[in-house]
Amino acid sequence: QVQLVETGGGLVQAGGSLRLSCAASARAFFRHSLGWFRQAPDKEREFVAAISWINDNTEYADSVKGRFAISRDNAKNTVYLEMNSLKPEDTDVYYCAARLYGLDLKSDYNYWGQGTQVTVSS
Repeated sequence: QVQLVETGGGLVQAGGSLRLSCAASARAFFRHSLGWFRQAPDKEREFVAAISWINDNTEYADSVKGRFAISRDNAKNTVYLEMNSLKPEDTDVYYCAARLYGLDLKSDYNYWGQGTQVTVSS
């Protein structure tokens, strides 16, 4: 069983930055692929970014490429999402997700956090 707790959400002006953190209680954290997703009310959950358990390979949604960066610290059992040049359309609840191993970084996550709100004002 893996528990995930996100922190770092908040209100920021367009063009600003936020850093989300997700702390995991997981044995062998280094064997987990980790992802960030986001969801607005009445919309489907959307893939944002992920980092693989293999060589820290990363993958990003086209909408955030060049602006967001995902990273992990296996010593701290934590994954981060650095968000820069934020836009009002980035406003969503952001969720951290984890799965053991995994090759397809965009799907099949078993564990989810409770979410953290990110609001970008224009």
